[in-house]
Amino acid sequence: MGTILLRIKLMPSSPDVDLDKIKEQVKSVIEGNFGKNTRFDEEPIAFGLKAVIVSFDIPEDREIEPIERKLEAIEEVSSVWVIDMRRAIG
Repeated sequence: MGTILLRIKLMPSSPDVDLDKIKEQVKSVIEGNFGKNTRFDEEPIAFGLKAVIVSFDIPEDREIEPIERKLEAIEEVSSVWVIDMRRAIG
């Protein structure tokens, strides 16, 4: 069975949002849905706003939509995009 490697971009609702708080909540959502190897990057957007890029692995027999819905429900996140999805075999 393979693994899906995902990268998701989360846009905070304002530049004043505590990104560390968002990262903690995101990690909890991912690990609660069989995700592992969670890594975070920040991407400057404009006027002090930074997007959070989260990368993680999930077994390919798991659905991605429940994770997306839970990430969208985080209070200080305004949008969620899957920016990369690849299948890893091995």
